[in-house]
Amino acid sequence: MDYKATLMSPEDIDRALKRIAHQIIEKNHGLKNVCLIGIRTRGIPLARRLARNIETIEGAKVPVGELDITLYRDDLSRVSEMPEVAGSSVDFSVEDMTVVLVDDVIYTARTARAAMEAVMKLGRPAKIQLCVLVDRGHTELPIRPNFVGKNIPTSLDEVVAVRLEETDDENAVKIFVQ
Repeated sequence: MDYKATLMSPEDIDRALKRIAHQIIEKNHGLKNVCLIGIRTRGIPLARRLARNIETIEGAKVPVGELDITLYRDDLSRVSEMPEVAGSSVDFSVEDMTVVLVDDVIYTARTARAAMEAVMKLGRPAKIQLCVLVDRGHTELPIRPNFVGKNIPTSLDEVVAVRLEETDDENAVKIFVQ
């Protein structure tokens, strides 16, 4: 893959996450029964960052969980014969909660679909909302995020790479061409 451009700097990412934190609070009329669940891998640190921003704004903590959607993927047989499952960690009930699923990029929306199915196995939430740092277009399912950091129209031969300090030792959103 060939590097094309950096689309978001560390400051852009921080600004987008602060804005999204405000939007989550506003859309849900506060934080009553709101939780964040990050989709493995980069959705988890993004959910934690959002939780810190929300705590700074409201002075209240929201529960944060981790979701591994490996077994809910519709392309599991194509990915690997022996998929590696890291496991989910949601140590609170999602019953009657507003669950905000957090991911780095929405592309086909198949990850979001799998995450919704995984959440439903945990219980019956009142609502499920989707938050992504980047919406690159090209969804194949009738799913769209409630909260978006940045819309980045892409071509099918481009790859959007979210790089986070917690997983990649840098904060940036870059685009590559295959």
